[in-house]
Amino acid sequence: MFETFSTGYYLGRLYVEPADRDVPAIQRADHERVNEHLYGDEGLFRTDAPLVMKLDSGHIPVLGDDDVPSGTLVVPESVTGGDLPAERDVLLAKSDRAAELLKYSGYRFGDDSAVA
Repeated sequence: MFETFSTGYYLGRLYVEPADRDVPAIQRADHERVNEHLYGDEGLFRTDAPLVMKLDSGHIPVLGDDDVPSGTLVVPESVTGGDLPAERDVLLAKSDRAAELLKYSGYRFGDDSAVA
């Protein structure tokens, strides 16, 4: 789903779709699989921690949701630029970069309400 792109990011391609929701999400099984595959060899990891993706020019915390189809990233309508739904390149922050971005945004691990 994702391959190495740079020192701070992986690159993947997802179907990006606007939705009436507050928090971006991908399918829960995809979310857990990406967490395990990309971050699992870097020590302890939490499959419920948000992934940090870069879409266009902004970073977004992404949670897992059973109602989202596999291979799809649903984003709040406020995040979209009007050119969605569409298949798009998406950058996924590597673990160190993701932790840094989450920390600066005020995210507290175990408190998903801080994502919204």
